[in-house]
Amino acid sequence: MSRAADHNSKTLSRAVHQSLEDYFARLDGHEPDGLFRMVMEEVERPLLECVLRHCEGNQSRAAQYLGLNRGTLRKKLKQHGLS
Repeated sequence: MSRAADHNSKTLSRAVHQSLEDYFARLDGHEPDGLFRMVMEEVERPLLECVLRHCEGNQSRAAQYLGLNRGTLRKKLKQHGLS
């Protein structure tokens, strides 16, 4: 991993960590339910949108960037209403 990629990964990790800490602080004593699913749903759509925009809509390239096969990417785009 390049130095820039490592820095960006740490920055993203810190942002996720802070968002989760904020989420827990706002629960006001309530127990979270389905946290993993909620986080994945919140992150997946903007991830797909940004990668597609960066790849200028090229789904083959976007799938490669994401480490997915194109069929999986298309399925996820459909799930999120992005196809």
